[in-house]
Amino acid sequence: MKNKFFKQQKKYDGSQLTPLFAYQNFKISGDSVVSWIGSCDVTLEHMVDFEDKIAHEKICGDLMLHFIVEVFPANLAFGVSLQRLFAAIALELIRELSPLKNLKSFREGDDIYIETTKNNIGKLSISIASVSAVSTQIHFALNVVNAGTPVKTACLQDLKINPEVFAKKIMAVFVAEYESVIFATQKVKPL
Repeated sequence: MKNKFFKQQKKYDGSQLTPLFAYQNFKISGDSVVSWIGSCDVTLEHMVDFEDKIAHEKICGDLMLHFIVEVFPANLAFGVSLQRLFAAIALELIRELSPLKNLKSFREGDDIYIETTKNNIGKLSISIASVSAVSTQIHFALNVVNAGTPVKTACLQDLKINPEVFAKKIMAVFVAEYESVIFATQKVKPL
């Protein structure tokens, strides 16, 4: 699996969750995870979570650390499993990298929550997994700042975590885990 962090800021509006995004935009083909920092404002047109779409939920933030994961072929159950693995790795790294210790932090499915001050729990992440005719895609993002969000949030700035450092670290850990999963499927004799 290939991975790359891009320093150029780019807005995420949901249209990036499309087959071959990394190849079309960054010339990275095959299984990949790419990352960048930018604002977020998912339009209803590009919203793929029908629970949010039906409720006309706003998914936005002034500055977020975005990840797009794409693996081949298309398999939604595998995609949701990878999405939750990504969230679990993210929470583990947040606990490791933040100099703030003893913060209440937990994961519910693919969402990460942090108690930044006593009884003040904020949502740190957004995520969705979906499939196309050829691949499985995941968008995962963490708030870099709290501004511009429609709900109470936590952010990397609160946690004193550098987003670029975090992006590179999580991609390295996720790629190693993904490649280990793939190897595990290729070393066993079928029944």
